Amino acid sequence: MTATYPFSAVVGLDDLKLALVLNAVSPRVGGVLVRGEKGTAKSTIVRALAAQLPPVEVLAACRFACDPSAPDPACPDGPHEPGERVVTRAAALVELPVGASEDRLVGSLDLERALTEGVKAFEPGLLAAAHRGVLYVDEVNLLHDHLVDLLLDAAALGTCYVEREAVSVRHAARFLLVGTMNPEEGELRPQLLDRFGLTVEVRASREPSERAEVVRRRMAHDADPEGFAARWTAQEAELAAGIAAARDRLGAVELPDARLRQIAEVCAAFEVDGLRADLVTANAAVAHAAWRGAGVVTTEDVRVAARLSLPHRRRRDPFDAPGLDERLLEELLDRTSEDEHPDDDTDPDTPPPAGDDPKGGPDGDEGPGSDGEDRRDDDATASGDTRTEDRAPAGESRRDGDRALPQDARGPHDSRAPGQDEPTDQEGQVQVAGVAAPYRVPWLKVRGLGNGASGRRSRARTPQGRTTGSRAPEGPLRSVHLTATLVAAAPYQRERGRTAPGLLIREEDLRETVKEGREGNLVLFVVDASGSMAARKRMTAVKTAVLSLLLDAYQRRDKVGMVTFRGSAAEVALPPTSSVEAGAARLRALPTGGRTPLAAGLARAAEVLRVERMRDPDRRPLLVVVTDGRATSGGDVERAAALLTGTASVVVDCESGPVRLGLAGRLATRLRARLIPLDGMDDLIRDYRRAS
Repeated sequence: MTATYPFSAVVGLDDLKLALVLNAVSPRVGGVLVRGEKGTAKSTIVRALAAQLPPVEVLAACRFACDPSAPDPACPDGPHEPGERVVTRAAALVELPVGASEDRLVGSLDLERALTEGVKAFEPGLLAAAHRGVLYVDEVNLLHDHLVDLLLDAAALGTCYVEREAVSVRHAARFLLVGTMNPEEGELRPQLLDRFGLTVEVRASREPSERAEVVRRRMAHDADPEGFAARWTAQEAELAAGIAAARDRLGAVELPDARLRQIAEVCAAFEVDGLRADLVTANAAVAHAAWRGAGVVTTEDVRVAARLSLPHRRRRDPFDAPGLDERLLEELLDRTSEDEHPDDDTDPDTPPPAGDDPKGGPDGDEGPGSDGEDRRDDDATASGDTRTEDRAPAGESRRDGDRALPQDARGPHDSRAPGQDEPTDQEGQVQVAGVAAPYRVPWLKVRGLGNGASGRRSRARTPQGRTTGSRAPEGPLRSVHLTATLVAAAPYQRERGRTAPGLLIREEDLRETVKEGREGNLVLFVVDASGSMAARKRMTAVKTAVLSLLLDAYQRRDKVGMVTFRGSAAEVALPPTSSVEAGAARLRALPTGGRTPLAAGLARAAEVLRVERMRDPDRRPLLVVVTDGRATSGGDVERAAALLTGTASVVVDCESGPVRLGLAGRLATRLRARLIPLDGMDDLIRDYRRAS
C-alpha cells in the first residue's frame, strides 16, 4: 500500500490546515467545506489529515465502531456486554462517491433476504463506517441535494436515523466532515452552505519558487513514497501529539461572556441568517484556544474563527460568491473588544503544544534537507492560496457607470489575444449592455418522460417521486413493490407445495417500484450578440431575460451552456456546466456588435449538443434561442436548423417596433419551437401564474 502524502509536507494552505485541525480538535465545529480550483491539493491534504488523528478503540464485534468505554445504548449490534473483545485501529477515512445512493449513505434493509429468507437484516451505510473518523465528500456540489441534506443532518446531530422498508434504526454517527468542490462546476445552495461549519477558499500560488517546491516534493513522494513519508515522521508525530493534547484540553477552555457577546455582535453585524453562525464561531474559537494551548478564549481566537465561519454565510443571491469584508471584521472586533492584549487571557500554566504554530499547523514544515527557503513556502500558499482578503469574488462584476465590467471580460473560449481590441459595432464603439434585476419566467419543459438526473424541470423516472408502477429489478433490488411481488408469487403457491400460512416467494417474484419525479435538463442558450441587438437598445432587456432564465435553471437543478454569435462566427461562451454562476458572469460581460451569423450559431449549438449527448445520453436538452431572427452572414439557416431536428426548443423573439418582419417566428416554425416574445414576457408570466 502506497504511503499517504504527509500532512506537514503540503506547502502553504495555512487556512485549510488550520480549519482541518480545528475540526480534528473539536468535531462540534461542524466540518469544513473546501472551495477552490482544480489541482490545488484539496484531496491530498484531506486524506493526509486522517493519518494524524489519534487511533480509536472499538468493540471488535460491532459494525458501528462503538467506544468500549461508552457504547451507544441504541446500537443496532447491541446491547454490548462488559468484557467484549476490544481492538485498536486507525481513525477511519470514508469517501462518499458522487454517485452514491441513499441506501449506500444511511444503510437499508436487505430486502432480498427479508422476503426470501424471512430475515430482518439491516445493512449499515457509509455514515456508520465513518463514525469516530473522517467522512470525505469530493465534489460535494455535484451530490444530489437530498443526500447532502441527510449527510449534514447526521453531522449536526451526531446520529443517523433510518426509517424505511419496515426498519427503524438509529446509531451514532459522529465524524469529521470534509467536503471539497470546484465552484466552476456549480455552487451549493445557500441553505446547504450554511450547514458546513467552516469554509476555506484555495487558489494556486502564482509564485514560481513556491510552485517549484510543490512539484519538487510531489516528485520526491512519487519516486519513493515510503522514504518521503519517513523524512516527515517527526513533524507528523508532533502534529498528532498536538491534536491529542488539544482534545484533552478542550473541555477546560473558558469562553468569557465578553467574547460570547463579541461573537454575537459580529454575526449580527454581518447579517447572517439564524444562529448557526454564532454557535460555529464560538465552538471554533474554543477549539483554536485549545490548539494554542490557552485556557481562555481571546479576541484573536474570535477573529480566526470568524474568518473561517462567516464567508459562506454571507451569500444571499444564488449568483453571489462567498466572501467576507476583512476591514469590517477588524472594525467590529476593535469596537467590541476590551483594551487588552490578545495574550492576556492565556493561561500561563498551560504550555503550547509542541511544534504549534498559531496560524495553524506545526512548525518545522521545512522537512529534512531544506535550506530554509521552505519556511517562506509555508508562509505563502504554494499548492493553494487561502488568504481571505477583501476582494471581488471570481467572476463577480464591478460596476463602471451602467456597464458591467467583470474581472475578466473574456470567456475561456475567446480566441482574442491579450490586449487585442474588443469587438465593436459598425461605428467602432464597444457595446457592453447592463443587466437589470431578474424576474420570474414561465416554466419551460421538455415533453415526454426522461431518465436523467433528478431535478425540478421535466418529467422523468427517478429514484424519488410518486410511485407509478412496478417492474422486474434490473440490478440490486432497492425499493420493493410489495403488492406487485405478492401478485407475481400468488399463482405458483400450489406448484411450490405451500401447506402453511404465508406465501412462498422466490427471487423471480420480486418487483421493484417505478417512481416518477422530475429531472434536470441541459439548457443551452444561443444568444444573438450582433449589432442589430445593440442598435435598438434591446440588449439590456435580452440580458435580463437570459439572466432570469439562468436563475430558473439554477432553481431547477439544470446544467447550462451558452453559445453566442456575432460578426462572422459563433463561439461557445460557456461549455455545459452545473455552474449557473459562471453563466451569469459570462452574460454580464457579453459585448455586442457586428453582423448576424444566425446559421453559425445554430450549427455550433448542434455540435455542442451532439458532444453532450455522447457524454450524458440520459440528460435531455432544452434549446433556448434568443434572437430577432435576422441573418446577415454565416450560411444557410434552413440547413443549420435541420441539424437541431428533434431537440426541444424555445425561441425568444427580440424583434421590436411597430413594423415587424416575423423572422423569429419563422425560425420557431423551422425548429418546431415555442415562440416567446421578449416584450410580451410579462403577459406570459401572468398567464402562467393564473394557470398554476
